[in-house]
Amino acid sequence: MKKKIFTGAAVAIVTPFKGKNNEEVDYDALGALIEYQIENGTDAIVICGTTGEASTMPDTEHLAVIEYAVQKTAGRIPVIAGTGSNDTKHAIALSQKAEQLGADALLSVTPYYNKTTQDGLYEHFKVIAEVYRYRSFYTTSLAERISTLNRRHLRDCAKFRISMP
Repeated sequence: MKKKIFTGAAVAIVTPFKGKNNEEVDYDALGALIEYQIENGTDAIVICGTTGEASTMPDTEHLAVIEYAVQKTAGRIPVIAGTGSNDTKHAIALSQKAEQLGADALLSVTPYYNKTTQDGLYEHFKVIAEVYRYRSFYTTSLAERISTLNRRHLRDCAKFRISMP
């Protein structure tokens, strides 16, 4: 079933860690952060986004945090799952798992470290969006390249419900 795209403000949630060397996710603290946002009227949360720890988390931990956030919110607000990667196949795999876990939307990123052409950048987002057909898809870190993305690519992004800041 297609869900309505959220409106309002989404808050990027940090992933708290605990242990002697901060080696494990602190789910109690994460739950408290999520509840605080819900109690204070946040319209949606971004979990494992591009400003947090997701790029250094193993996939099992990354996906466990997304699953926890989906279960904790229990449909009260949308969960936007960060599933970006500089590797398109990896981004697709994370996106598919996030969808299976119940994420309401995706947040992806331009391929970091890889300087791609306009067509390559468009194709990266297009194939992810095609796999993730029935939900919303957002990109971040595109501002640095938006001036080089031609009008055809920008128009085509709308076909796949790709939203950019």
